[in-house]
Order: sequence, then C-alpha cells, then structure tokens
Amino acid sequence: MKFKLLILPLIIGFISACGDDDKKQTAPKLKSSTPPNAQISNGDLLQPDATGNVTAFQGATRLKAERTEALRASLSNRKVKNVILFIGDGTSDSEITAARNYAEGASGYFKGLDVLPFTGAYTTYSVDEKTKAINYVTDSAASATAWASGVKTYNNALGIDLNGNVQKSLLMLAKTAGFATGNVTTTTVYDATPAAMISHISHRSCYGPVDTQRKCPKNSLDNPNGNGLGSITEQLLNTRADVTFGGGAQIFSERVLGGKYQGKTLLDQAKEQKYQIVSDLNQMQAITEANQEKPLLGLFANHHLPVSWAGPMASINGNKQPAQKCNTSNPHRPTSIPTLKQMTSKAIDLLKANKQGFFLQVESGSIDRQNHLAIPCGQIGETVALDQAMQVALEFAKHNPDTLIIVTGDHAHTSQIIPNNASSPGQTLSLITKDNAVMTLNYATAHPLSTQEHTGAQVRIAAYGPRAANISGLLDQTDLFFIMRDALGIK
Repeated sequence: MKFKLLILPLIIGFISACGDDDKKQTAPKLKSSTPPNAQISNGDLLQPDATGNVTAFQGATRLKAERTEALRASLSNRKVKNVILFIGDGTSDSEITAARNYAEGASGYFKGLDVLPFTGAYTTYSVDEKTKAINYVTDSAASATAWASGVKTYNNALGIDLNGNVQKSLLMLAKTAGFATGNVTTTTVYDATPAAMISHISHRSCYGPVDTQRKCPKNSLDNPNGNGLGSITEQLLNTRADVTFGGGAQIFSERVLGGKYQGKTLLDQAKEQKYQIVSDLNQMQAITEANQEKPLLGLFANHHLPVSWAGPMASINGNKQPAQKCNTSNPHRPTSIPTLKQMTSKAIDLLKANKQGFFLQVESGSIDRQNHLAIPCGQIGETVALDQAMQVALEFAKHNPDTLIIVTGDHAHTSQIIPNNASSPGQTLSLITKDNAVMTLNYATAHPLSTQEHTGAQVRIAAYGPRAANISGLLDQTDLFFIMRDALGIK
C-alpha cells in the first residue's frame, strides 16, 4: 500500500483501511500521537522512514502513529511573519525519488524535503505569446513569474504578462510593505528563478547591458524613449533586496549604457549604491548586518556555482556497464564557495533582524542544469543540497512558529528511474544506492548527447507552518503567489 498525505480525509480513510480483517494476518493498530500546542508550535514534522524490515508484513509502511490530531493541531490561519520558499529547479517526484533512493535508501527519507506535513501538487503550464494557446511545457522564466507575480506568461518572459505589462513580484511587494527580503541561488543571480523576483523583461537572456541592447532593446537604458528598465542585473541592483547570494560575478564588469551610471561598470554601480560585496565564504560569514542602508551582494563564482557532487554523464547503453557510485565531493568546487546550506543559514540570520519579518527565496538551480546534461550524480547532489538547506530553515521555524516554509519545483524534467536491463534509445547510467542495490536513470527527451528537455507533468509542493494547509490538493503555480502574499498580509 502506498501512502501520500494530501489532505486529512485521506489519512482518515487510510486508518479505516488498516482496520480491515485479514484472514491470515492482522495489522497492528496505530498509536495515537500527542498533539502539540497549536499556539506555540507549527505541529509535528513527519518521520516517514519505514517501520521495519521492508520484506516483512507492514515493514515497508511509513505511517507509525495516527496523525489526525497532530495535523489538526498544526492548522492555523494566523498571520505569518516570515516566508521561506525553496525551489528545486527542474525538480519533480522523479528527481526527489532518485536522490532519496541513492542518498537515504528506498525505505529512508530526507530530513527536509520529506518531513513537511502538508503536501499537494501544482500545474506548471505557460501560455504562447502570439496564439495565447496553452503551452504544456514551461520554461523556468514563465514558471518563476507565475509564483513570483501570480500571472501566467510566455516562455522566456520575466515579470510581465502576455501583453508585456509589468507585474510586481512578491519580493517587491514585501519590500514595499517593510519586510526584509532575500534571494539565494546556486546559479547566477540573474538566472531565471531569482530574476523573476527582481526584474521585468521580455527575454530571460538579457542578463547585462550588452545582451539587453541586442536582444531586448525596449528594455535597454539607451532606449531613445528613455523608458527602459535596464538589464536583469541592473534591475536587480535597483530592486535592492537586502540579501542576494549566487554566482555571476563576470557580468558585473559590463558597463552601463545609459542613465545615471552610464559608462561605469555594474560593479561600480553596486558600490555607489552602498552594496556590501563579498566573494567567498569567509567574507560572507564576517557580515553582521544587511538592510536597505547596506544590502549584501554575494557573488561566489564568475558563472553558476560548481555543483556539490561529481560523476559521469549518462550514455547510450550506459546501463550495460557496471553500476557506479557518485563522488560526494567535487574536486572543482573550492571550499571558499559557500554551500546552499551555508548561504541559507546566513541569509536567515541577517534577515531575521527585521522586526516585521522577511521573505526569502532559496533555489537549488543546478538540479535542472545537471538534468539537461544527463549527469545523475550532479543532479542528485544538488537535490541533497536542497534538503540540507531546508533543514536549516526548519530548525529556525521550530523556534519561530510564525514562519511558513514551502518547497516545490518549477517544472518537471527528463530523468526517469527505469528497469536496470531496459533497452532505451536515450542516455542511461546505473548507480549503486545506499541499499547496495542498482538504480538506473534514463534521459530520453532529446537526441542523445544533446540538451535534454523539460517535461509537462505536475510538480510536488509541500509546506510547514501557519497557513500550510493551503498547500494541499491540486493547485496551480499562480496559487503560490497569492498564498504567500495573503499569509504575509500584503497587497
């Protein structure tokens, strides 16, 4: 029997089912859980590891105690002070399952991704710019715009609707309302997911002034009409989140083409705008304050941050080769580059100084990138990194019960777990998991050795904290914007 906790009736139905008579065996009764105090707690976190030997009767089940009272005690519609949104780019059930199997075993669980009590799914489709027809497979820009601004748009667009109208993001609204704000990623700070929170632009590739002048001329600051908002990076500086962490240092050497800072580099502009700029772990940890007077900009690599784990690319008939283990460290990742866990911890530590509260988005962005490249170990390692960052936030929420934590992906992706001896036209690789069993991953949404493609499946979403019950059943990405906005009580 497979369980998926979506809403309370499903739990109750399951409990009833467990009471059915069996002619040969009787399932043990579930113990009642003690409900926590709803006034001081967010409710219990789940511990969904298997109850025993997975080959024994009820040994593989994960439900250890009757959860209805514990979940009821965690129900609250009180005002939320802090919202922390975790995004696994290109992360759906397939990516989570593969990473769990490898790192924790089939009967194990992630201490961040898998413990949130309220779970649902959301649809991710975008809309064609010209025909207005549904596009069932979104890109990261349109999907991020959906939860950042509450509107469907076309692939490659950021912070605008189908007609090019500017749509304010939740980060912008939160900042205006007096909340502290943060934007953390393992990709470049101007990549699609972080960019949706800080920019309005017609194409996601208009990273700096040079690209914007060529690809998005209406947005360029040298637009003759004088109404261009600038490149994504220029808009990032002007949006002025209190904390911004990621990669992309190289683009800050580009020169501004118009406006107040014309002729100066983006780095010069950041310094004149009183940004504190750090480039490694020690510098980041030394910062003690970040706010609107002195926002913090961490640029820890010239481009995307190197991934945490290393391993081979999947290949044609790769599952016919001996199964391998991943290298859980990457020799090409210097220790001076902070991990996602460290960036998340520092961001929370700085943002919590705001008495009104904060909004923080945290992205593990290279789950998607490694999926595109068909590199299973890199993909799994970045999923583990997401889980580790979530554990930091959950520990904070235990002591700050007015904190809402949400985790989801922006779209589904190509990787699939297939039978070990299956014949596939795609790229495959077999890995030896924590169970000492073989797991084969398959990548077959594009011609072998070319960039793999996104897919259109719905994506898991889960939550913990006040108003977390809104994250249940079937939602759309745009629902997430309104759930977070209303939780913070902003308009």
